[in-house]
Amino acid sequence: MKCVKKALALLLVPLMLTACAYERQDDGYSPAQPANAVVSANYAAADALLAQLKGKLSDDKPLIMATIVNIDALEQTSTLGRLVSEQVSTRLAQGGLKMLEMKLRNSVYLKRNQGELMLTREIGEVAHTHDAQAVVVGSYAETPDAVFVNVKVIQPTSNFVLAGQDFVLQKDATVRAMMQPPGQSQLR
Repeated sequence: MKCVKKALALLLVPLMLTACAYERQDDGYSPAQPANAVVSANYAAADALLAQLKGKLSDDKPLIMATIVNIDALEQTSTLGRLVSEQVSTRLAQGGLKMLEMKLRNSVYLKRNQGELMLTREIGEVAHTHDAQAVVVGSYAETPDAVFVNVKVIQPTSNFVLAGQDFVLQKDATVRAMMQPPGQSQLR
């Protein structure tokens, strides 16, 4: 009888360990990273922002995501800048923040082929209009081999930075294609 109990215990241990390994999260937020390097980098940056923002934001007010812009031309962006904005916003929403989708709003300045551009002088006004407690802004700088990205969460009433993260995307064929002017972004 003792051997049967030991054998049964040995069989149950792997099953219990497997059950622990596949624990489901009910909040819809999974810290697992996607396989694509660009998505992974954007999600990791958003996760870092979420960690820095713990306890700094109210649960009842939204955040606005501005389009990530070219640091050398703040009124310009690229497919990559718009994609970084979309993915960071998505990940912040997955982490429990209320993200306001600006593309559905009529009163926000939308520049053709650019997205929701937001410069410092506009942040306070737009945030006030939409009762946003913070705005996520950012910029990128391009080199021959990489794109350096900076994202920050800014309190619009004071312009204080509540959280910030820098990361680098290697310029593979996909990133190069997303840096091309609209209509020319084809993978080579």
